[in-house]
Amino acid sequence: MEYPTNIYLFLFHTSKYTERMISDKGISIKFLLFLLLCVSVSGEVRCIEREREALLSFKNGLIDDYGVLSSWRSDECCKWYGVECSNTTGHVIALHLDGYYKGALRGKVGSSLLELHHLNYLDLSYNDFGGYSIPEFIGSMKQLQYLYLMYSHFSGIIPPQIGNLTNLRLLGLSWNDFGGNPIPEFVYSMKQLQHLYLKYAHFSGIIPPQIGNLTNLLSLDLSFNSLTTENLVWLSNLSLLSYLHLSQIDLSHPNSLQHISSLHFLYELHLYSCGLKGTVPSQIGNLTNLRSLDLSHNSLTTENLDWLSNLSLLSYLDLSQIDLSHTNWLLHIPSLRSLNELYLNSCNLTSSSSFLNSSSKSHLSILGVSDNNLTSSSFDWLSNITTSLVEIDLSHNALGGPIPNAFLESLVLIEYLDLSNNMLQGHIPKSLSNLSRLRVLVLYENHLGGELDELFGNISAKGMLESLQILDLADNKLNGSVPDLRAFSALTEVYFGGNNFTGSIPQSIGQLSELQVLDLSNNSFKGVVSESHFIKLDKLKILDLSFNSMILNVAPDWSPPFQLERMFLGGSNVGPSFPKWIQTQRNLSGIDLSRAGIRDEIPTWLWTVFPSLDCIYLFDNQITGSVPDLSFTSIRFLFLNNNNFSGPFPLFYANAEIVQLNGNKFSGSISSICKIPQYRQLLSLDLSSNQLAGEIPDCWEKMPYLSFLNLADNNFSGEIPRSFGSLLEFSALQLRGNNLSGELPSALRLCQKLQLVDVGGNKLRGEIPNWIGELYNMEILNLRGNKFHGSIPSQICKLTDIRILDLSRNNLSGKIPDCFNNFTALAQMNTTQFDPYYRIGFYSMFQYSDHLPNKKIRPVYEYSSVQWKGQELEYRKNLKLLKLIDLSSNRLTGNIPKSFSSMLALISMNLSRNSLTGNIIGDIGEVEMLECLDLSHNQFSGELPASLAQLQYLAVLDLSNNDLFGKIPTSTQLQSFNASAYAENDRLCGPPLPALCPEDSLRPSTTNPNEKDDGSLSFMQEVCISLGFGFIFGFWGVVGTFILKKSWRIAYFNFWDHVGDWFYVKIAVFVSKWRRS
Repeated sequence: MEYPTNIYLFLFHTSKYTERMISDKGISIKFLLFLLLCVSVSGEVRCIEREREALLSFKNGLIDDYGVLSSWRSDECCKWYGVECSNTTGHVIALHLDGYYKGALRGKVGSSLLELHHLNYLDLSYNDFGGYSIPEFIGSMKQLQYLYLMYSHFSGIIPPQIGNLTNLRLLGLSWNDFGGNPIPEFVYSMKQLQHLYLKYAHFSGIIPPQIGNLTNLLSLDLSFNSLTTENLVWLSNLSLLSYLHLSQIDLSHPNSLQHISSLHFLYELHLYSCGLKGTVPSQIGNLTNLRSLDLSHNSLTTENLDWLSNLSLLSYLDLSQIDLSHTNWLLHIPSLRSLNELYLNSCNLTSSSSFLNSSSKSHLSILGVSDNNLTSSSFDWLSNITTSLVEIDLSHNALGGPIPNAFLESLVLIEYLDLSNNMLQGHIPKSLSNLSRLRVLVLYENHLGGELDELFGNISAKGMLESLQILDLADNKLNGSVPDLRAFSALTEVYFGGNNFTGSIPQSIGQLSELQVLDLSNNSFKGVVSESHFIKLDKLKILDLSFNSMILNVAPDWSPPFQLERMFLGGSNVGPSFPKWIQTQRNLSGIDLSRAGIRDEIPTWLWTVFPSLDCIYLFDNQITGSVPDLSFTSIRFLFLNNNNFSGPFPLFYANAEIVQLNGNKFSGSISSICKIPQYRQLLSLDLSSNQLAGEIPDCWEKMPYLSFLNLADNNFSGEIPRSFGSLLEFSALQLRGNNLSGELPSALRLCQKLQLVDVGGNKLRGEIPNWIGELYNMEILNLRGNKFHGSIPSQICKLTDIRILDLSRNNLSGKIPDCFNNFTALAQMNTTQFDPYYRIGFYSMFQYSDHLPNKKIRPVYEYSSVQWKGQELEYRKNLKLLKLIDLSSNRLTGNIPKSFSSMLALISMNLSRNSLTGNIIGDIGEVEMLECLDLSHNQFSGELPASLAQLQYLAVLDLSNNDLFGKIPTSTQLQSFNASAYAENDRLCGPPLPALCPEDSLRPSTTNPNEKDDGSLSFMQEVCISLGFGFIFGFWGVVGTFILKKSWRIAYFNFWDHVGDWFYVKIAVFVSKWRRS
């Protein structure tokens, strides 16, 4: 280290003065000055040995995976990485060990740091200290002025000793886990603090007014915690604040923004998702020093944006999710001369005429207007403000038609262009190739078609779009073959999935040496993919070739040039053997080999060689073998369903979120699941269709966030565990097809989010509990095939959202409650378009790329077995559409309640095999969506209601074995059923029954008695009669006339004689001429 120039001048002048003052002492001042100047010239400050040893001791307590501290070996510690020493004393005054760039350190913070008595700056951010508490000894380092411990994996309670740091100016504890505890009270006594950063630190509770004691604060960040505040009056004491970040703090109380508007020195204000309501106050315009303003994702409205004109220094503005439909925001943008970034996502913007008339220019570099109602007419005004844009996001709008060339030509500086999730059509314009600075092009989920060779072919694209790094054209209608992309040598991410590409994957794609993400999934590729397709892809991190018809054919000992992080080959032909080359990919966090045609034993190395493995998809293969204890792994998403795995039930990772082991041959007890102290992250567990046995363990309180549990079709016995009642997030419970006994535990009434309960096919007994009606979110209730007795409780009618109610094959008795009109979900037609991704319970959204989350894996969790059209079927995809009532095979009595006719959207009704009496309700035809109606084996009497003929969708009907009489109503549907549908109703008559009704028996029969007679002629009879009349009037009408009238007969034959003579003469003349020639 060298002394600055002012030190040299100071030493020079001081030396002369000192020499005069002490010359009489006889000491050689010149010699001392000479030594001092030698130190100055050398510019080196020696490390203090005691502090060097302290640093080495600190290093010994750390695990350095990335060699961050590799320089901590030499004698001169002041030259070590991250160490800063005083220029004058040589003492260590600062440690800069932020792990963000060089790599994270692990281990413990050693107390040897206490030996660094002059340390005033300590930065240990972005390291991993294993979830331990912040060391108490740090509170003894009273010389500290700056303490950065952000993102360091600290947890627990902040030691109160930190409050002893009376010189501390900056405290940074963001991105740690302090367990939902309140912010420590000692923080509010640290009046010397100027900067306090507690973002994402898992604090909770109320922010006390004592925070106003920190009057020297310049920066305050409490964002993204579970904090609330009764008011913001304390802000008035923090008059020096220039940075305020309270995002996701509950500020829903009135007048929050008015208190903030008094902070006139504010440079940055971030209030994202704070629950703010009402109108944006004009007083915000008083914050004239603001450079950055974020009011997004609140319930705010505004009639005008006049207050924006006062914020002339504003460079960043985010008003997303504020309704701006009544404002002309474009007119205010030109007044904000410094505005660089503008985000108006989800603001209900439209392509109004006022926008179209705007011709004002702007200085914007970044514009985000996604998720609005902008149509293609918006391209006109966008062309006026885009000349300075570097990034523009127009995704999730209503842009249709082709992409206009004029719009593309105006984007002279554009680097990032996102037009995804619109309705754009036509070919991708060739003018796109003129955007020489374009780095990111996102066009996924549109209707763009055509081939890509013209724009992206190797020859035509040479010299164009040379800066392009990310190309996302997924989920369009592009066809043809994948072009040669070698001209785009800068490409790092390519997304072509979900199109109609055909042919083979070109080997030229293996020449893109910068490629990190390649997505060619969900196309129609064929042929063979070999090693040559990856020859130069040494930087590849994510590979997705799933759901194509190609064959992956590589050598068994292939060692790829890349180290993948995520690999998706599901639905491709990878088998029959398990690919061995995968074990070379030590960085894999995601593996998808589902439906890959693998018929092999699971290799043991799969569970050990991938330390970062986070998700694995192997479902729908024929993989055999056993699964070891996985509790030591880090697999959060485990999908092994529908294979041939066997052996005992395997334990899984304590932080697992989704575990799918269904459809295998796992056997034995699952009691080992209770060995893990807690599964705090588990959302879904499916062990159905195995050979598991024993009692269901009673330790479900260890899984507080479990939403979906399926143990169906096993051999479980015993009672349903009471600990299910602790699952407050429970939405789906499936236990059907076991040997469970006992009653439904009353603890289930605590699971207020339950939507699906399926316990059919067990040996449960007792009455259906009244509390079942308290589960107000219930949509599917299946109690079929048990031993429930007693009556159906009327409280069941409180389940207004019920869509499937199956109480069949029990011992229920009494009358059916006449309150089914309360089932509003069965009374209302499906007025909204069915979302194919809607599922009861949890469903995951797995992002393929952090940059562009355009691909999602959505496992299906809502499925159930139901009795449908006489068969037991398992519904997986369309259960949301099914609406069914099944009370069959019980001992129910009385009439069909009139309220049944109010269930207009009901699709299936089965009341068979009971002792129901009376007439079939007269207005049953009002249930017009009925496809299946079974009332057989009851004691119904009376005539069939005429309204039955209105059921035009009826596909299954069984009214047999009752005491019905009278004529079967006439309709296309009712006469199309077999006679067995009406059998054993002795007094029932009319087609399709052979028995004639009295009114039909008066008409004589002209048909075979074994054939049905509907009183009309058959088709063949009608044809024969028509032929007879045609022959009579056609043939005999002519011939009979000639026989009776001689003059007509002579004239007729003379006519044909003349015609014959004419033809003879013409032919003779033609033949004569031909011979002469």
